[in-house]
Formats: sequence, C-alpha cells, structure tokens
Amino acid sequence: MFTRRQMTLSVACLLGLAVGCSPEAKKGSPDATGKAAAAGPTKRLIFLTNGDDPFWDACNAGLQEGAKLFGIESKGLVAVMEKNNGTAQGQIEKLRQFASQSDIAGVAISVIQADNAAIIEEMKKLAAKGVKVITVDSDVDRARFRDARPYYIGTDNIVGGRLLGAAAGKILAARNVTSGGYVQFAGFTDVDNARARMDGFQEAVGSAYSELDRMPDGMEGAKARDNVRTALVNHRDLVALVGIWAYDAPAIAEVVKERNVRDTTTVVTFDAQAIALEHMGNGLIDAMVVQNPFEMGSQTIRLLVAMLGDDQTVIKDMFPNLGTENGDIYTTGLRLIVPDEGSPIKPDSLPADIPHEFKTLTEFREWLSRYGLSSS
Repeated sequence: MFTRRQMTLSVACLLGLAVGCSPEAKKGSPDATGKAAAAGPTKRLIFLTNGDDPFWDACNAGLQEGAKLFGIESKGLVAVMEKNNGTAQGQIEKLRQFASQSDIAGVAISVIQADNAAIIEEMKKLAAKGVKVITVDSDVDRARFRDARPYYIGTDNIVGGRLLGAAAGKILAARNVTSGGYVQFAGFTDVDNARARMDGFQEAVGSAYSELDRMPDGMEGAKARDNVRTALVNHRDLVALVGIWAYDAPAIAEVVKERNVRDTTTVVTFDAQAIALEHMGNGLIDAMVVQNPFEMGSQTIRLLVAMLGDDQTVIKDMFPNLGTENGDIYTTGLRLIVPDEGSPIKPDSLPADIPHEFKTLTEFREWLSRYGLSSS
C-alpha cells in the first residue's frame, strides 16, 4: 500500500516519463538517444560571409557537416551562417551586433576589406570578450592586422592566382596567341583574396601578356556584365578575360557570347557556380580554378571547437608550423577544372610547384553530386 508521498512521487515519475525524462535526470546525463545533454544554454558558432553567393551554400553544407562530425550539439553549440550584404558597413554592423549578444562562442569571418580598420577593431572587441575569432576564405591585411585573428582557413590565394595564370598562358600558347592584354574582374580589387589572386595571375601568365585593367563591380551582377562590355570596347588588343570572384564567370561568359567574341577571347575564372559549369559545358569557359568551400566550412567547425576546448592536439595538427612565417594559415586545396574535350591542359601540363587537383568537367560534377551540391 502506497503512502501519500509515495503516490505523489509515482505520479511525478510517470509525468516525467511522458515527456522523456526521469526524476533523476540532470543536465550532462545521457538522454533517450544516448547522447549527453549539454549543460547550460546553447551557444552559437557564427560564420559571417562577405556577401550572398551560391559559393556560400557549399560552405554552409560543410559547416553543417562539420557540426555533425565534431558533435557540437552535445557540446551545447550550434553552427549558423550569417550572410553579409556585400558592404564593409554591413560587416561592421553585424560584428557590433554580435558583441552585444551573450550566446556567441565563436565567429569566423570572410573579411570584405582586408585593410578596413573598423572591421579589425570590431574583431578585436569580440576577441576581448572571449569570443573565438578566425578568418576564412578572405583574410585581413597580414602585414598590418595579423594580430586581429590567430588563424586563417581557406585558399592560398596567390597560389590560386598562379594556377589560373599558368593555365591561361598554356591555353593562349596552344592557340598561337603570343602577345596581347587581359583584364581581371572582381567585386572589390582591394580585398585580400582578390588582390592576391590577381597578383598571382599576373606573375604566372607570362611577360608576353600585359594586364590592362582591374575592374571592381561592388558585387553587382549587372555592373559585372557592364565591366566586361566596357573592357571589350576599351581594349582592342584584349586576348583574355579573367574572372576573380564566383559570379564573374557567368558575367564574362554571357557577354562574350552576346558580343560574339568567343573565337578571339580566352576565358578563365575562379569558382564554379552551377550556371558557370553550364557555360563551360557549352564551350564558353576554358578553365576554372575551384576552391573547396565545403572543406572551409567543415574545418571552421573543427578549429573553433578546438579553440573553445583548448585542444592543442587538433590545433597543432592543423597548424604544425605555427610560429613560423605563414604558419597560422590552413589551406583547403585547389582544383583545376577543364572541359571534357579539346583542352590543351592535361593532368601533368602545369608546373609541379603549383599544387592542385586536376579534374574534367564531368569528373567535377560527379564529385559535387556525391555531396548533394550544384556549385562550389
């Protein structure tokens, strides 16, 4: 026979079971799925982009895959991507907003202007609050502001530029184009990744070809297309068009087709929007250097979790040369994509000191499909 107190406890227990817990359950003990429940409120790991582009969809897929792989839910964490509006002021306002919120544990930022002192100041303020801050894809000006972040994850952009330049030089030579000029197109020409890629391209394409202009478009698609039209009008000795940011590839391809100059113009680009892959398949793009935004997202989670837990084993694995020149940089690799047929570039065509993975368009599409992606 139950006492009144025993009956009260039994009812409470039954009610507890109805909502999936027991009277003895407490934070940190395993739940019904066998996973440990995190103590305290959920904290956010935020990835702040420089703008809105399908490139970031692939990065976000990696971010969420990393969240699963490194078990952040059991650590009381969630991964969130915040897309900037394509302006420096937008990033400044976002960073200030983060500083006023108490549920942010880490921030990864693709810096829109490498030498913008206001962005740097807000990054440092976040770090002073105890928020872990890193850069991904586009870094700060390393000569001036390296102390604003301990680590960078992404492409070695000057190597990426060299890869695209070497590919362009090979294609031009195969077409018996021995001289002429090229124009490079990017959202902003003073952003770290754009500047490094353009410098690398200029270094590797060969002295026979001269840079005629670097044209910024402010991340506006219509302006990007107008820039290509202007370049074709202003430079009669133009032999190549170089797309530095993802949306520049379709902008160039569409205008080249519109102006019927494909036969006399080599087109090489960075990144692989779905529409750009279609343009390559239709013969409008000669080569693409493709980054690995999926890996950027996954490794962002890996690093931020390690920083929060002071896991020196992971940090040393990612940055084995920390303390030496550029030892604070983790590179995520490059791919060179060429059309399935007719390209003069083969797997061993380019210098061995420019590390990359070679893929045909079909091979690259097969890789994308394995991860449910349409672009990279």
